[in-house]
Amino acid sequence: QSHYVACMAAILSQMDKDHYSSYIKAFPSRPELMDFLMETFILFKDLIGKMVYPSDWMVMNMVQNREFLRAINQFAATLTEMFLSNSSFELQLWNNYFHLAVAFLTQDSLQLENFSQAKRNSILAKYGDMRAMIGAAIRDMWYNLGHRKIEFIPGMVGPILEMTLVPELELRKSTIPIFFDMMLCEYQLTESFSRFEDEILHKLDSEVEGGRGDEQYKQLFESILLSCCQRHPELAKPGENFIALVTGLLERLLDYRAVMNDENKTYSMSCTVNLLNFYKEIDRQAMYIRYLYKLKDLHISYENYTEGAYTLLLHARLLKWSDEVNTATMQGLHSPSLHTQRQLKEALYNQIIDYFDQGKMWEEAIHICKELAEQYESEVFDYEMLSDILQREAKFYEKILKVLRPSPDYFAVGYYGQGFPTFLRNKVFIYRGKEYERREDFEMRLLSPFPNAEKLKSTSPPGQDITSSPGQYIQCFTVQPVEEAKVRFKDRSIPEQITNFYKANHVQKFSYSRPFKKGPKDPDNEFATMWIERTTFVTAYPLPGILRWFAVTSTTTTIISPLENAIETMMKTNEKIMSEINRHQNDPSLPINPLSMLLNGIVDPAVMGGFAKYETAFFQESYLQEHPEDEGNIEKLKDLIAWQTPLLAEGIRIHGRKVTEDLRPFHERMEQCFVQLRAKVESQYGVREMVCFEDRRSGRPRSVAWGPDWDRLSHAGDRQVLCTETPPTAKPAPHTSESEDRRNERKENRSSTFFGYRRQDLCQSISELPEPKDKKRRLSCNMSESSLGSSERKQPLPSQDTAGAQPSTAGLSLSPTGFGGRVKSASKALPLPRKISPTVYETFLEQSDTAT
Repeated sequence: QSHYVACMAAILSQMDKDHYSSYIKAFPSRPELMDFLMETFILFKDLIGKMVYPSDWMVMNMVQNREFLRAINQFAATLTEMFLSNSSFELQLWNNYFHLAVAFLTQDSLQLENFSQAKRNSILAKYGDMRAMIGAAIRDMWYNLGHRKIEFIPGMVGPILEMTLVPELELRKSTIPIFFDMMLCEYQLTESFSRFEDEILHKLDSEVEGGRGDEQYKQLFESILLSCCQRHPELAKPGENFIALVTGLLERLLDYRAVMNDENKTYSMSCTVNLLNFYKEIDRQAMYIRYLYKLKDLHISYENYTEGAYTLLLHARLLKWSDEVNTATMQGLHSPSLHTQRQLKEALYNQIIDYFDQGKMWEEAIHICKELAEQYESEVFDYEMLSDILQREAKFYEKILKVLRPSPDYFAVGYYGQGFPTFLRNKVFIYRGKEYERREDFEMRLLSPFPNAEKLKSTSPPGQDITSSPGQYIQCFTVQPVEEAKVRFKDRSIPEQITNFYKANHVQKFSYSRPFKKGPKDPDNEFATMWIERTTFVTAYPLPGILRWFAVTSTTTTIISPLENAIETMMKTNEKIMSEINRHQNDPSLPINPLSMLLNGIVDPAVMGGFAKYETAFFQESYLQEHPEDEGNIEKLKDLIAWQTPLLAEGIRIHGRKVTEDLRPFHERMEQCFVQLRAKVESQYGVREMVCFEDRRSGRPRSVAWGPDWDRLSHAGDRQVLCTETPPTAKPAPHTSESEDRRNERKENRSSTFFGYRRQDLCQSISELPEPKDKKRRLSCNMSESSLGSSERKQPLPSQDTAGAQPSTAGLSLSPTGFGGRVKSASKALPLPRKISPTVYETFLEQSDTAT
């Protein structure tokens, strides 16, 4: 073939203008000439596309191109002379010419920027830049079409776009105005240029992804077309909107192309989301779905199953539960056998459920299961599928309670400096870390695409010297999710496995607290001068979502005073104790070490110092005189200290029940410290005691709830009992499975614990409870283990007449922290905790063992 091409090039080189003219005139009829031109255009295009000579045969390639260019220009003149008038116009012939000319212009052997400087200079000196020559010819031929131009729209938009993307400045300047001519031509006929717009947006996506286009092209496209539109008032506004649309797309496409080949796909995911959001905004559904699946594939390749599920869900939400036939754009990459929207949506939902399951987002999987179940039950009446989906849903509920799910860490990351791409430059993002991912590992992964970036050590926002510099600076620190209040969880005793999920998921606010000192320094008590600067970040979307990170859209900063900081710290400590209590009540097999460390750190003043420093810093008369506005907060802090006592009592009781003999001395030491602490707190801040209520619902073990539900207190009636552990009465029962035994045990032991002030007429220890002959004794949750087994003195038991006594909510009042109830006087000296003999306690334990 190369010999044939060489011979043809040699023949063409011998022909001058007169030869071409004579040859054209030699055809006996116009149809025969048209056939010759048609076949010649196809032949030339085929030879150009095949690259007959190797790429390093520069001379042969350039000789062939020079002769082809001369022949194409001669035949173009023939088109204009003989096939342009109304009576002789041949659309297909002109179409073939344009496609041939663009193929010639864009062939690899003419892209001089890919050659070395010496080779480029040699070609320019001997042959010139043939791209500019053929580009000018294409432009002239386009304008020669006159009113026939509309017949080439939108068919010629793609080839012209491909030509203008060639990185040659003069060529771009001379050919980009063709786009405006296309816009004007369509607008004059239809008062819009929607066909042209749709085609250029579609073609631009594939061309830029294929490697064409750059920042210079975006700027030229914008400036040239804006200038053209300003000269035509009717196109000024729609033209500006179109130009903004194309330049916006170009910016996102260039960002996407810049990072899509990186080993780290983190940033290509961001660019993919930018593109799919763009296509959604301009209502280009086919392109939107195309990038949804690009994003989904990226997520699954990195095992981001949760994000992959949320991405697929965006496609599923576009579909309806109907038997409408899917359009080609809606089908995406799925099998044509899923020809109705219902079939496709069902297939997507099943895939989404699998991804949510792999990502341990069982709450989300349950929502999808419920929607499918509704369809199977009420719409298609497929009870077999209904049974399957309900079984899957049941397994997800079981996993929520039984499978460990570590809460992810969140990180704030700022990219500062002009060296970053536009989609990162001087922006802050909140990232969701992977399971058990340390910040050091996260930072290493974050910095790998930017080896020259410098890590900022400060967590404060950088100054203009950093943001305006040409370098790259990355700032990274851990932030805490700010949980939104869940109304349906308010004043309810909810298992920790359920509530923990919402503390770290579906979160859009995150906070970072930076401590600083203000005022005179107190070396003995840092709490007095410890202020907190709290920055709250709000992201564009909740996490998790279709990305593992989202940009921060707003930032607010507040200053927390030392007293407010103390209140927050005390509240978190109480919540932590409560959480540990719930964990051990729900799962007796948990190791005791975390509970031991937590309780001892609070109770033993030699370990953490307790709250004594708060008293020194804030409870002095001098502080209140200087800060009279803090009186309410001081009462709130005292109330929190008082509420910590019953929490500690319950925690120590659980600890004493589970402690091993090796740790018994440690536990006894902790009990001794607590007795002293309790006497001090109750004498100064009053008594707070727990009241328990049997839970009327089934399926859940007893747990502690922070804050009383006073409406439920006032309507508890005869179900209100003291906070006790009541062994079930032993009864003969049929043999059941182990799982059924566990369920029965949970049903019998189920209750909810709320904190309230116990009325003064309630008994304070087991020695004051009635002793029914055939009923179980109840052990007060407020009793510490030290008061149960450290004395040999027996206490007289009250008579049976008091057995029906029930606590009441009459006279309960609200405290500064929102709790209500009656406060026992703190001004009087409180009696020491009553004690019972080991014999009574052992009897209680024996009855408990027999019942269980």
